Amino acid sequence: MAAGPLSGIRVLEFTQIIAGPVGCQHLADMGAEVIKIEPPEGEPWRLFSQFMPGESKTFQSLNRGKKSLVLKLQEPEAQAIIHRLIPSVDVVVINYRPDVPAKLGIDYDTISKIKPNIIYVDNTAWGRKGPWAQRPGYDIVAQAVSGLMANEGKLEPNGAPGQITSTAIADFGTGLAIAWAVSAALYHREKTGEGQLIETTLLNTALYFISTGAMDLPAADAIKYQKMERVHALQQQHSSYQEIIDAYHATTRAQRAANIYYRTYETADGAIAIGALSPTLWAKVRAAIPTDFLGMADPNYNLQDAEWLAKARERVAEVEEIFRGKTTEWWIEHLERNGVPAGPVNFAEDMLADPQSIANDIPVHLEHPLSGPQTVVGPVLKMSKTPLQVQGPSPVLGQDTAAIVAEAGLSPDEIADLYARGIIA
Repeated sequence: MAAGPLSGIRVLEFTQIIAGPVGCQHLADMGAEVIKIEPPEGEPWRLFSQFMPGESKTFQSLNRGKKSLVLKLQEPEAQAIIHRLIPSVDVVVINYRPDVPAKLGIDYDTISKIKPNIIYVDNTAWGRKGPWAQRPGYDIVAQAVSGLMANEGKLEPNGAPGQITSTAIADFGTGLAIAWAVSAALYHREKTGEGQLIETTLLNTALYFISTGAMDLPAADAIKYQKMERVHALQQQHSSYQEIIDAYHATTRAQRAANIYYRTYETADGAIAIGALSPTLWAKVRAAIPTDFLGMADPNYNLQDAEWLAKARERVAEVEEIFRGKTTEWWIEHLERNGVPAGPVNFAEDMLADPQSIANDIPVHLEHPLSGPQTVVGPVLKMSKTPLQVQGPSPVLGQDTAAIVAEAGLSPDEIADLYARGIIA
């Protein structure tokens, strides 16, 4: 049995792509036994950019430490296997549209009748109610609908909105929410004996990530109301997205134009980021550059004053030129000596060999049975009494089917028949 705070917990995972698999991977890192249910061809992420048959880097990165049980869930015999397993299961995680689980006999009502104290996570794009409940959804759509995309303010060369491309932010955030929710529900069950239905959505996660912007506070939101009145007027006039997004970001872009304290700078050989958010740190930034430009610390700071803003842009350009005159390493050492929080702008591909990552045991080395050695980002947290541990690489498709189906009580002849008919694989 695996070690960790969830050692002894058994999870059935009916999920694919990112959010559900990430959530269940966190549970596996915490020591839970996670059985991933896949169709005979494998979940779609196995097939996305395959580097060998049935294996992709994206799948391997999101499904480590799990078991693979292949079932053709549309068949009654496959559903019967699930129902026979449920008494030994603590958690079910699912991410189908709200209408699909009942068709497959794996909805909460059906499962909870078999095991009343089951913890059942129902992850959807938009929630189980409302006009969008039955719509499919992916991270890019959640970014768009929630306001994350507009908040980012990127534009493609063709004038269309630019998405957040560095990560599937709503998906990965929802994965954390799933693991957090399961842990809390297990604690509740430990106290009361009760299971429960948990609902997570990409929409709610994405909105939470911009909760300050989404929040409505009349006492503080006069500028916001003016901005949105202008944005809505431009929409009604069928203005270009460029015009709409310029109106939406007019104030924040003006703020950035006067900002030397919390931002990135180009250097002679790369770039750095500075994070100074207090008057004390602002003074240290000015001393380190050095500059007498106050920016946000100026008592006459006024973004509505065109003359002040124009002068601020000139002074910011001077500071930017100063940073271009030295290398990243020089600036990092110099800023550290002056007490300014700063760091280089790195590439993710370099970070698992970075001394800071290595010192904190972030890289984990694994051996996959088909693709060989790999290094992955380890568990997202550390616990002193119940340490988390990567339980192994991602599973080969169907590697655990025979053992798990046998555990459900099927005879060798029954198992052979199910294999022959393609119901298990």
